Amino acid sequence: MSKFTKEMVDDYAEKLLIGLTDEENKMVLDEFEAIDKNIDLINEIPNIESIEPMTHALDDFTFELRSDIAEESIPIEDALRNAGKTDGREIEVPKVVD
Repeated sequence: MSKFTKEMVDDYAEKLLIGLTDEENKMVLDEFEAIDKNIDLINEIPNIESIEPMTHALDDFTFELRSDIAEESIPIEDALRNAGKTDGREIEVPKVVD
């Protein structure tokens, strides 16, 4: 698997409508590097390929999967037009946590 790059993080941030500074971008890249190291450790477990993946931690858990239907999202301009306060391409919301 390829490593995450600054350009990839910037592209995802743009798609999520969040602006990242260079410092925030580096922080995200550092987090992904830590996650990659943990995944590498997991992959070193002997015979891990023979373990069947779990869908839930409890054996008696019942579930019903819904259909996964991809839908187009609304244009950014429409979302911002319906928002109360905006700051550029971001929607301002009230602070709820100190």
